[in-house]
Amino acid sequence: MSRLSVLFSSPKRTLAALATVLVAVGVTAASGADFTATSANPGNTFATGTLSIYNSKEASAVLSASGMRPGGTASTGTVDIGNTGSLSGAFTLTRGTPVDSDSSNPLSAKLNVKVVDCGLFAGATPPTCDVADPVKYTGTLAAMSSPVALGSFAGADKHRYEFTVSVDSSAGNAYQGDSSDTVFTWNAA
Repeated sequence: MSRLSVLFSSPKRTLAALATVLVAVGVTAASGADFTATSANPGNTFATGTLSIYNSKEASAVLSASGMRPGGTASTGTVDIGNTGSLSGAFTLTRGTPVDSDSSNPLSAKLNVKVVDCGLFAGATPPTCDVADPVKYTGTLAAMSSPVALGSFAGADKHRYEFTVSVDSSAGNAYQGDSSDTVFTWNAA
């Protein structure tokens, strides 16, 4: 007797054998021999730092001078600029548009300006300004048209800057009684 004839002669046995095979295949396919695992890292927190400027003369002039004369003694003023934030930043100095009392003979073209970085504070002790300090800008007030790079300030760094202004010796009688006014702005990025 052939195998097929035995299967067809006993249908219950055939169905039982077929059911057993199907269950075995189902169990094998369902288990799939797949393993899984998971791991988590909770509590990931992200925060930004700060970048802010301290200006010892906020909303007031670094220096004001009157009675100046061509080739005369320069007027001097200092200001302390610091990074009160937690991030380092590239600091710059820009000047606003000069407002000259005489547009035909603008005094800003004859005002010689020098900006010196006197150095970094040591704690609360300010640096001494002297001739060896790096000059950040020298030229006329009118020519100070591009941002002046002051360097990178780390968080809590503070520098003292000395400004000197004098009237160029080439200023003639046309500049008598003239005035010039501008705004200096400190920037950090």
